[in-house]
Amino acid sequence: MSEREDAIFKTTGCKWLLPVSGYLGLSLDQVNFLACQLFALLAAFWFRLYLSPNHASPMVRHAVATLLGIAFLLFCFGRYSTHILAVVAVNYFLIIKADINNVHRYSMVTAMGYLTACHVSRVFIYSYGILSTDFSPLMIVTQKITMLAFHLHDMCKKSEQLTLEQKHVAIPSLIEYLSYNLNFLSVLVGPCSNYKDYIDFIEGKHISWRLKQHSGTCNGQNGYDKTPDPSPLNAVCRKLLVCCGCMFFFLVITRSLPIIYNVDDHFVGHASFLSRLTYAFFSIQAARPKFYFAWTLDAVNNAAGYGFLGMDGSGKPCWDLISNLNIIGIEFQTATSFKTFIDNWNIQTGIWLKVCYDRAAKHRLALTFILSALWHGVYPGYYFTFITAIPITIAARAIRRSIRHYFIGSRDLKLGYDIVTWAATQLAICYTVMPFLLLSVEHTIVYYSMYFHVHIISILAAVVLHQKH
Repeated sequence: MSEREDAIFKTTGCKWLLPVSGYLGLSLDQVNFLACQLFALLAAFWFRLYLSPNHASPMVRHAVATLLGIAFLLFCFGRYSTHILAVVAVNYFLIIKADINNVHRYSMVTAMGYLTACHVSRVFIYSYGILSTDFSPLMIVTQKITMLAFHLHDMCKKSEQLTLEQKHVAIPSLIEYLSYNLNFLSVLVGPCSNYKDYIDFIEGKHISWRLKQHSGTCNGQNGYDKTPDPSPLNAVCRKLLVCCGCMFFFLVITRSLPIIYNVDDHFVGHASFLSRLTYAFFSIQAARPKFYFAWTLDAVNNAAGYGFLGMDGSGKPCWDLISNLNIIGIEFQTATSFKTFIDNWNIQTGIWLKVCYDRAAKHRLALTFILSALWHGVYPGYYFTFITAIPITIAARAIRRSIRHYFIGSRDLKLGYDIVTWAATQLAICYTVMPFLLLSVEHTIVYYSMYFHVHIISILAAVVLHQKH
């Protein structure tokens, strides 16, 4: 069986679009995903215009969003949808039955444990025979489940005088819980968002509350709270243009710079170190647009009227509340350290990890990287990536504290410092992210054998600088 036929055979979703898959030269799971996202975009406009809070009750909006989301899961993943539905059902039982003081712990163990079991089964039982995309929605649902559990626990912790009845009101109803986790806007690719923001959106309070908040900061003189809800059309069109550009870049450039060539025997054996490093850098840069494409699809949420952040400094509506990345910040502007790069990359996952980071009693950085690695999967390359990131992050923090103050007094010096740290950050990202993309043990070992000395230097630098501070 050829690689192409094997990929189709392993697809667990609907096979109606198999002719389209063959015509476009894309795998069936990718075609199914694109078809669902296109349908979701059209459904989102319909949801905002014809199923708005003025025309439908919150119950109807919850039900429609949930049913469409489940339909997308069944279409894309077939029988593997049961994993997602099962973990959502079990965790709802936990939040209504468990002690609210410990519900966050139970939810984290249950959701992350089930996700890890699925990852383990894919790698060690099925030998990568299950498409990794089959577990992507489960990864998003895990974030939502644990975020909501933390939210419920925090309400209890911060409001000691709440009565038992008031505490029970804080727990969502079944339809609210299903809608939050399985709504068609984010069930396939995310992003994870705050539960209260989502409920406000369904109930029609999302935009008006933020307009009133903005009005309050301006002493009520701008009149924003009295105007009609701003249209997301411009934001949606802008994000869709970015998606189209990323798709074009992927089809034309990314395919010509395959990541796997970094560990090709002939390339490794005959190319110089500088050539290998240069190819590694550009192949990593070329691999980013496929992530940009998926994460810019929060445009679907915007089309439904969700994701309004407020008015920007120029008085224009900003729809970046649940945006998952800042491409300008990643590629050009602010990525002058490992931390600032991460802050602009997969933003909503970063927010989720920050919630977990804040609740760790000790060893916060290490535990957060380990959690991130577990959440992504059990592929060896992931652990090499996140373990390598720890000393690099520590070293970068120490270097920043040691020398940055010498460069901020002059504009020219500050510019030079930013350029050097940007270049260093891009190279560090290239070095640490490569095994994340290679996945397999053999490829990861080959890669690290080529750059082992870089790894040792980063660890020694981290130890020395950390001891000085």
